[in-house]
Amino acid sequence: MPNASVIGLGKSGNAAARLLKRQGWQVTLSDRGFSPTLESQQQELLAEGINVRLGDRFDPESVQPDLIVVSPGVPWDVPSLVTARSMNIETIGEMELAWRALNAAPWVAITGTNGKTTTTALTAAIFQKAGCHAPAFGNIGYAACEVALLDQKIDWAIAEISSYQIESSPSIQPEIAIWTTFTPDHLSRHKTLENYFNIKASLLNQSKQQIFNGDDLYLRNIGLQQSYPIQENACWTSVKGRSEPIGKPEFGAYIEDGWAIVQGKKIVQADALKMPGVHNLQNLLMSVAAAHFAGIEKEAIAEAVAEFPGVPHRLERICTWQGVDFINDSKATNYDAAEVGLVAVKAPVILIAGGEPKIGEDQAWLKVIQAKAAFVLLIGEAAPTFARRFEEIGYSNYEDVETMERAVIRSTELAKHHSAKVVLLSPACASFDQYQNFEQRGDHFRQLCLETLQN
Repeated sequence: MPNASVIGLGKSGNAAARLLKRQGWQVTLSDRGFSPTLESQQQELLAEGINVRLGDRFDPESVQPDLIVVSPGVPWDVPSLVTARSMNIETIGEMELAWRALNAAPWVAITGTNGKTTTTALTAAIFQKAGCHAPAFGNIGYAACEVALLDQKIDWAIAEISSYQIESSPSIQPEIAIWTTFTPDHLSRHKTLENYFNIKASLLNQSKQQIFNGDDLYLRNIGLQQSYPIQENACWTSVKGRSEPIGKPEFGAYIEDGWAIVQGKKIVQADALKMPGVHNLQNLLMSVAAAHFAGIEKEAIAEAVAEFPGVPHRLERICTWQGVDFINDSKATNYDAAEVGLVAVKAPVILIAGGEPKIGEDQAWLKVIQAKAAFVLLIGEAAPTFARRFEEIGYSNYEDVETMERAVIRSTELAKHHSAKVVLLSPACASFDQYQNFEQRGDHFRQLCLETLQN
């Protein structure tokens, strides 16, 4: 029986281990952590015949497995994995393992710096409205290998794929691939912007139908360069109409006269989507284009768009209190996403920002804060850095409140004082200084809002 090692406990690692076990592998799952939650997962997997090592620093030289499967959160260049590849041990990501099990079905793969989750969720909703069994997975919904474990055969795989997952999944060949946006992110892992770009480009280059956001300046500039291998049938999208072509071909999908139009056909009225912000019109356009290329009827597309509630943690309205909307944008984990979130809501805004800081360009975000934020409440490790940046630009309406509890309570006082329309959690940071992930951060904000504002 061949031996497989899975690195990283959690949703993706557990699903990968179970899939390998079903496929006939002898499986050992390793995780450096040790906690009651991990111990509980360990007991479940042991009962299924899967060995789990907690507090374990995986050493390929001592284990020498036939296959290594890596969870998305594990860096691809940690020494043990570099050593494993130098030993010619096949090393793949959890998404690659899922692809090998699911590649009989066509895939829609969505990547990009921002906009992935909304585009993925909306695309899946449209395909499902058309009667397809089309689960969303990856960084949304199921882990990829959980879909491979489902009993029901899938019609379409709707995959949100991060640069981490692309990096470790070289053979994925989507039927349709969408590139939502491109801005500097994850540079602590990928080192250079060029590396980050090339990883994402590799996914698009292996697809049959490319869809690019033609309003993204970086992608648009690449599209004008003759050296980049863009397919002749590539679809470029624009919310600004078709009047401004991006070389050849012209925009294949655009919004004009209030309609989302793909290949000259009116598909759905743009205002059918209830989510705020121009960026969400771009997400709409990319999802509609994918559905059109997949042969889905426009009636199903229109129904799905009209019914789409949005996604948790991305401009999610929690409640309205004394005329003030409390909005959860916890998924805004970098400057660009936070800028987009702030632009999308009504001013004046009480902004809650901070967390574990990321490397990135903050000038555009700071300009929007100056224009729209009546006051900023800072939380987490980034608070001193953000405070210093505010002082440098002459913005003094901020306060370091440290925790989410204090931020929510203080926001109610400030909202009254500044006649604010919105209290917005849009952190521009990762969450790992105070929370396990951005979902837990957003859930805590939601809980605090509902508890505080109902008293």
